[in-house]
Amino acid sequence: MTIEKVKHFFAAEGKAVIELSQSSATVELAARALNTEPARIAKTLSFAVNGSIVLVVAAGDMKIDNHKFKDYFHCKAKMLSAEEVLSATGHAVGGVCPFALPDPKPSVYLDVSLQRFETVFPACGSSNSAIELNCDDLFRLSDSLGWIDVGKPQ
Repeated sequence: MTIEKVKHFFAAEGKAVIELSQSSATVELAARALNTEPARIAKTLSFAVNGSIVLVVAAGDMKIDNHKFKDYFHCKAKMLSAEEVLSATGHAVGGVCPFALPDPKPSVYLDVSLQRFETVFPACGSSNSAIELNCDDLFRLSDSLGWIDVGKPQ
């Protein structure tokens, strides 16, 4: 079970995963369950990029700007299917996160849209889990390759 891997990952860091009694599978559901604004939900989006898998973690009120994505990655944004997401990340859609990823690990990038918040809430491997992290911890714990600007407001 992937949430167990993520819980173990965070336990080693002295942090605890929040397990919710209700679903957090969408930005809106997660915001309601965590009693926060939707923008503070750090959603993880999965893409095929030049034969590799890339995860982009962005604020909940953002979507991918195709022009910015193409300028950065030099290819069109192609989201993975639900089956491809599970295979590449070990996490099902609704619980995808940049933690406890299988080898070969997808490349993780964080969208600058997250930096306007003191803390954000990424999922933790299930459709009813999250963790509150500051952006420095999110960057470090996700093994992010960098802060990028590929989002635009929804």
